[in-house]
Amino acid sequence: MKEFILIVDDEPDILSTLKAVLEDEGYRTLGVTTGEEALKFVERELPDLVILDVWLEGIDGIEVLGQIKQKYPDIPVLIISGHGTIETAIKAVKLGAYDFIEKPLDLDRLLLKVEKAIEDAKLRREHRLLKEERKKEIIGESPRTKELIRQIELVAPTDCWVLIYGESGTGKELVARMIHELSPRKDGPFVVVNCATLPEEHIEVELFGCEPGVHPCSQMRKGKFELANEGTLYFDEVGDMSPKVQAKVLRVLEELKIERVGGTRIIDLDIRVIASTNKDLEKEVEEGRFRHELFYRLNVFPIRVPSLRERKEDIPLLARHFVKEFSQKYGKKVKDISPQALKILMDYHWPGNVRELKNLMERLVILVQDEIIKESDLPFPLGETQEKRPQNLKEAKEAFEKELILRTLKKNEWNISRSAEELGIERSYLYKKMKSYGIKREEERQQ
Repeated sequence: MKEFILIVDDEPDILSTLKAVLEDEGYRTLGVTTGEEALKFVERELPDLVILDVWLEGIDGIEVLGQIKQKYPDIPVLIISGHGTIETAIKAVKLGAYDFIEKPLDLDRLLLKVEKAIEDAKLRREHRLLKEERKKEIIGESPRTKELIRQIELVAPTDCWVLIYGESGTGKELVARMIHELSPRKDGPFVVVNCATLPEEHIEVELFGCEPGVHPCSQMRKGKFELANEGTLYFDEVGDMSPKVQAKVLRVLEELKIERVGGTRIIDLDIRVIASTNKDLEKEVEEGRFRHELFYRLNVFPIRVPSLRERKEDIPLLARHFVKEFSQKYGKKVKDISPQALKILMDYHWPGNVRELKNLMERLVILVQDEIIKESDLPFPLGETQEKRPQNLKEAKEAFEKELILRTLKKNEWNISRSAEELGIERSYLYKKMKSYGIKREEERQQ
């Protein structure tokens, strides 16, 4: 069923004509003659579009427009008037009118405006929903996470080039994709260049493409730059780019023009560039490993993605999100994480950042048979901070022994005799070791 349009005009002939024309096009319509009726109806059933006359008895069209846009800014309003002036049109547009059309109405023009107004409103709603969905992909409520989202929302609507800093596993590509999908280029391609694996032997072909018959191309091939036209080109870990590749990339980024290998035609580029790095690029520039011209070309709007250590308050949200995601994916019954296990997760230093946490939660969801992930389910030495790691052979031996006893007890459902037999020791010695290492059943710990 097509969209619903409210028509507000105090001239019965115009009202009936507009209803007939719009209904012939498949739209549903309702006609009212006063501003008061219009406002009451909008409160009761939100229309997809309002066609509103300026001159009405009682509340005039400009006041009705103001009230509609104040409460329902997403409803597009087309203003029509037989006594239009430039001042009235300007006022209407400032209040949020989609457009201003003078009477006598050109019905073909009106239908085009109606179609475009409804389509634009749909796109705005979709963009807002996409924006909200993308915000949910970066999970967390910590100040650093909120600041990261704020910076993304600031730069995304522009065409500004962005350089994303962050350790491996922090989610730099997720940030880059979010910027792209919240930008005017969202309908264009998002092309990734993995800088660490670019093949120097055929680098020109990889980046610029080639014409048929040019080794190693048997047919015409587009390179990464051309594939990204009208979209976003993302250089992943740009700090790993070799000096030879840096020189070639810099030239293209300065000119925004390429030629395919074996070709003579100049191809103009319309691209947004986003790059990421886990290195200190300023230090790389100082030490001669990264070209300063390329650094300044890329470092227009720097964004730093915090490590997981810097936003530890986000760990419970992230861990539970991954548990839910993987439980659904694998059809498992795991629902939550115990407070003791969460404390260990928050105390851990996470060298692999969010990627490491995600991988761990996936593994645990597959392995754990209960609904709750407990402290005893976590692999050693997850609970150990760097300061608590074994410092010598004796500590390492004790840590391994404790972990082996825990795993054996759990495997045998805390049956002491069976566990002692499997470990090759006496029951009394196992009890002694359990007491020495403070090993207790989960339910005993909670008492």
